[in-house]
Amino acid sequence: MTEKIGVVGAGIVGLAVARELGARGAEVTVLEKENRVAAHQTGHNSGVVHAGIYYPPGSLKARLCREGVALLKQYCAQHGLPYQEVGKLVIASNQAERPRLKALAERARANGVPDIAELDALTLREIEPHAVGVGAIHSPHTAIADFPAIARRLARDVADQGGSVRLSHPVRAIRETSRGVDVLAARRRFTFDRLVVCAGLGTDAVARMAGDPGDIRIVPFRGEYYALTGNAKDLVNGLIYPVPDPRYPFLGVHLTRHIDGEVLVGPNAVLALAYEGYRWRNIRNVRQIASWPGTIRLARQHWRTGVKEVYGSLIKRAFLKAAQRYVPELVADDLERAHGGVRAQAVSRDGKLVDDFAVDVHGNVVLVRNAPSPAATSSLAIARHIAGIVPAPVR
Repeated sequence: MTEKIGVVGAGIVGLAVARELGARGAEVTVLEKENRVAAHQTGHNSGVVHAGIYYPPGSLKARLCREGVALLKQYCAQHGLPYQEVGKLVIASNQAERPRLKALAERARANGVPDIAELDALTLREIEPHAVGVGAIHSPHTAIADFPAIARRLARDVADQGGSVRLSHPVRAIRETSRGVDVLAARRRFTFDRLVVCAGLGTDAVARMAGDPGDIRIVPFRGEYYALTGNAKDLVNGLIYPVPDPRYPFLGVHLTRHIDGEVLVGPNAVLALAYEGYRWRNIRNVRQIASWPGTIRLARQHWRTGVKEVYGSLIKRAFLKAAQRYVPELVADDLERAHGGVRAQAVSRDGKLVDDFAVDVHGNVVLVRNAPSPAATSSLAIARHIAGIVPAPVR
């Protein structure tokens, strides 16, 4: 008898999971509330294929990122999708950042990131002639890709396997039964043997429907970007990043060449007041977000950083100043407001940001609780990991 599996969410992770489960012979149905795939996090990121520099050795992020890079590169080549190894510099802007830069290089090597090089102030300019700093590490194989295009290709794979991607099918209710899992989506009822939830910003709502609200919650962070205009784009060859603050899973304002030639500056990380809070005036989920004890504790612990991020969101000059630390030739007229995104970041009850990927099992429901960056990079490896959690049927 053919195994029937439902997947909630048609972002890159959900579609990769659906493809992986379809490849083992399951009949897979993807349920997506929007009228297109990759509508949220997948379609609003900077397109970077991370090499695995940042993540604690032995963590799921470290392992699945390295596995995912290889799988993604192969997948893009197989299907003629754009994939460019433009390289990344992580730059120390002052002497105080040198120890953290050194530790980052050691972590990258521990994670198996290939060809990591430590550069001095002169050598880094051979790679990025307009960049400045006291030192840098160079990851030549860090790449850029078109994640929405990859998601669309994955959706085609699911269909080719005999599965389906149901757009405009928001999940309304979930009920476990002796037969499996009943799901009401849009006005249709589906019965699955198992359900995998890859709902991103909607994770908490779907988890509650499944009867497992869990011990962590999604707190949305809006990230805003500026784009370089005109000849200013020529000031950046690849990817220029700061040394990250180890207290946060965010990487700081950076300069990123996109697959279409656009160069983005950002993102910042501002606490949003709606799960899909792409604009300041959207505060529709403020009560839900604020009611989680972890949100208040997070705000109390890091309010100074929060004020700084809000200032950067409102004042273009702050964004410019952050970029000028690494590319001092930039001026205000070189930056124009670009699209933003919202990151689904899990926060524990005590106010700690959950750093690693997190997956829970509740009966016949598998819940992806936390899949922030580098989830897009890691998507094909995450799919294999989840397929290992979803037991294959006994035949």
